[in-house]
Amino acid sequence: MAASRYIAFCVTLALAASPAGANPASSGEEDDPSVARVRVLEVRRTAMVTDIVLTGDVQAQAQTNVAFRTSGKVASRLVEVGDHVAADQVLARLDPQEQKANLDNARAVLTSAEALLAQAKVAFRRQEQLLSGGYTTRPAYDNAEQQLRTTQAAVDSAKAALGSAQEQFSYTELRAGVAGILLSRDFETGQVVQAGQTVLVLAQDGPRDAVFNVYEALTAGGDDQRVAIDVWLQSDAKVATRGNLREVAPTVDPASGTVRVKFGLEGTPAAMTLGSVVIGRGRFKANEAVVLPWSALYRWDDGPAVWIYDPKTGAVAPRTVTIDRYGADTIALSGGIEPGESVVSAGIQFLRPGQRVVVAGSGAGRSAP
Repeated sequence: MAASRYIAFCVTLALAASPAGANPASSGEEDDPSVARVRVLEVRRTAMVTDIVLTGDVQAQAQTNVAFRTSGKVASRLVEVGDHVAADQVLARLDPQEQKANLDNARAVLTSAEALLAQAKVAFRRQEQLLSGGYTTRPAYDNAEQQLRTTQAAVDSAKAALGSAQEQFSYTELRAGVAGILLSRDFETGQVVQAGQTVLVLAQDGPRDAVFNVYEALTAGGDDQRVAIDVWLQSDAKVATRGNLREVAPTVDPASGTVRVKFGLEGTPAAMTLGSVVIGRGRFKANEAVVLPWSALYRWDDGPAVWIYDPKTGAVAPRTVTIDRYGADTIALSGGIEPGESVVSAGIQFLRPGQRVVVAGSGAGRSAP
């Protein structure tokens, strides 16, 4: 009896060691602590409509660089940054000594020309009367007429010169020409400035923008200019309005890697002043991406990566990927992986390249929505 039991035991061992019993699914690999157990997701692309919260500030849609129209030394400055100014308000004055001298000279030249004109008119009328009585010659009359015309032209020229001198004198007073709020200044009393040199920056009264810096992918392929967002004050969410996409910067800021976008506010509440910090929230253009849980993210070759599972061999291998954006509990990939492939979503901390693994459960999953 003992011998028959021993033979039966040997036969059982032989059957267990035979190739027919080497299938990992039916063997003891799942219970072997040296074999990693993982969860796998089948990759698919998902249409993502981005609902994003942005932080920015309120700016004027139009800004004006204010400059003197003539060179000179600043005699007085009458405004400060933050002041609201009217269109014809005097903001600063230059020392008008040179312009005043030119103005006085132009007036004197005009007075002299007018005196010569008066004499020429009297001489012409005298010659006109003498010619009618036959007491003068025709050449004398013609000379008087020519002198009258010459002095009249001199008077007209002097009036034009006086007008130019008066205009130059008016340039010593700085006016913006539009109403608004002063944002910055770049001059002081006693400073010598050149014509056309910007000394003040003015935010014009009128429409306002909510300006945000966003990452480049958010604006890529977005030709739809009908994007609208909700905008409210960071300090008071009750102060809110709507903004419509008005302008997208054509270049990326090399320092921050972001793109500046401007949303024209439909109505600017009084509390939403220039420079106020605002929050914007809206849904942007949909795009397709592979969405995976955070647990699938790995680091390989100093870059983001995931573990790819090969169902034919049962082995895994790391692969670098390109991340489109990060979510609260998911990541969106824009490259490095194709639909239909299988990604390890749990258990990556125990993996090494080429390692055979056991898929927990059925092994057939879907990427995160």
